[in-house]
Amino acid sequence: MERRTGEHARKYVRTWQGALGVLLAGGVLLTGCSGTASENKATSDSRGVGPHPAPPAPAATGGAADSESAKKQDGLRESAPPDYLSTFALDVDTASYGYARRTLGDGGLPDPSTVRPEEFVNSFRQGYRRPDGNGFTVNVDGARAGNKDDWSLVRVGLATRAAPTRDERPPAALTFVVDISGSMAETGRLDLVKKSLDVLTDELRDDDSVSLVTFSDEAETLLPMTRLQGHRGRIRDRVDSMEATDSTNVEAGIRRGYDEAVDGHVEGANNRVVLLSDALANTGDTDAESILERIGSARRDHGITLFGVGVGSDYGDAFMEQLTNKGDGHTTYIADEEQARKVFVDQLPAHLELTARDAKAQVAFDQDTVKQFKLIGYENRKVADEDFRNDRVDGGEVGPGHTVTALYAVRLREGASGHVATATVRWLDPRTRAPHEQHGTVGTDAIDGPLWGGDSKRLQVTATAAYFAEALRGGRLPGAPGLGELSSHARKLAAETEDESVRKLATMIGQADRLKNGPGDDGSGEVPEGELD
Repeated sequence: MERRTGEHARKYVRTWQGALGVLLAGGVLLTGCSGTASENKATSDSRGVGPHPAPPAPAATGGAADSESAKKQDGLRESAPPDYLSTFALDVDTASYGYARRTLGDGGLPDPSTVRPEEFVNSFRQGYRRPDGNGFTVNVDGARAGNKDDWSLVRVGLATRAAPTRDERPPAALTFVVDISGSMAETGRLDLVKKSLDVLTDELRDDDSVSLVTFSDEAETLLPMTRLQGHRGRIRDRVDSMEATDSTNVEAGIRRGYDEAVDGHVEGANNRVVLLSDALANTGDTDAESILERIGSARRDHGITLFGVGVGSDYGDAFMEQLTNKGDGHTTYIADEEQARKVFVDQLPAHLELTARDAKAQVAFDQDTVKQFKLIGYENRKVADEDFRNDRVDGGEVGPGHTVTALYAVRLREGASGHVATATVRWLDPRTRAPHEQHGTVGTDAIDGPLWGGDSKRLQVTATAAYFAEALRGGRLPGAPGLGELSSHARKLAAETEDESVRKLATMIGQADRLKNGPGDDGSGEVPEGELD
């Protein structure tokens, strides 16, 4: 877990050493439906220093027996960090959820290693208040976790300004790097990519520009950077000419793609490399970090980020995520034309424009009210607490119209009342690199309501998505219903919100319930007596 830093921390630890038997237990996730306590305070600090939550003191525990009991409770396996800080890079990826939907639709359960709860949650509308300009709003709320009154669920929600309309956004200069290896011949791969690019050709404006690179064993430039105006027919002809062949040299494709993006760089435009692939690299360098190191100057000097679009029933999820994380971008997954239209039409501005670079969040929990806590998900996006304001440490890139949600399991002290946590988001201006921060707080009165049946249906959708993800990973969370009951919650929420995406979530949960438990099991998910303390 994260470490307290500085001389103050070392003195504190020496004072307490021998008295700390760190407890931790389980983890509830989700966020509930009581009131919201959100206080936003903006600061700008060009020196990389600013207000930092005071590291609270760790709480003494009842010793080894209590610690072991806590570790067993509800399947949580980590100890609460003694400094009460949690720091992570923001993440707007959604590929994990899209790929799980495809896998369940094909009649299988997703590999637990491909399930990332934060990407499930970030696939749904949250209803957060948005800022008027660049930057973030910080929203913090929560609820009690089922019948376990000592555990609460705290949601930290960050939102950027609304996405601009098609005519309001800056022009785009997009280099498409398309996988045409043999595996892309499967239905739903290259054919879907070609349809997606045809849709995008219609959606882009006359002042936008595109280039097209393909790769299998080697990479080839089919189209140098070309303005859309007067050239749509030529672009479609190049897209239609692509045919699947040979093996998958992702390294060659990305290197050629970045060369084209630099050569065709358009000043004042959003310059992006868009990788469309099943990410099943089997030729050339297959290490994401070393691949991106080779084009590091293009990323640093020209600010060209990498957007990954995954396809295929057999998909290299981990490799694609690593590439886009290292490439200062994000990734999504498309399984059909409906999802392709959503990505390349409805969400296009969010994928093209940046409002924040190297964005990180840090949540400081109050030791007077909080006994234990655990961040759910974000395992590969964690940042050392002391690096929160180190702007040389990589964070996440976020565009307009995005929301980012982090869910915590929080165990309050008996009779606790007052301040629970302060959440701070720090980011760099995409053009000037000037740092900015925004804050929000939450108290016990805002996380005291029940999870289900509250006024905010969006919080319940968030909870449903997160519980579902954790169930697919094989986890047990306090207050988590079984898949059958969770599917019922989702169907009710779909009717109440009239949200088609929530209806599809309910269908997915029902599919997983049948695959896991069989048609004769009610999917209650009850924990056998004696398994939990």
